[in-house]
Amino acid sequence: DQPFELMCDASDYAVGAVLGQRIEKHIWPIHYASKTMNQAEANYTTTEKEMLAVVYAFEKFRSYLIMNKSIVYTDHSALKYLFAKKDAKARLLR
Repeated sequence: DQPFELMCDASDYAVGAVLGQRIEKHIWPIHYASKTMNQAEANYTTTEKEMLAVVYAFEKFRSYLIMNKSIVYTDHSALKYLFAKKDAKARLLR
């Protein structure tokens, strides 16, 4: 019963995510997803865009993640900091 692993990333105009599971040190992809941002989302800060990618991944893969352990990977150091921080801005935590 391995946890699901989410790899999320954002660019200036799109977000993407990969859902996978680790089996014997290798990550086996289950599903890929991406979407282009609308005009309002394209104006987000870099941190907000990276968070948008994580939120999109959880919404897209919701049926896999409900009641299962999941691990999120992101390359954005500020986002890693926010996940560890208890008193982050309300907008980012929503």
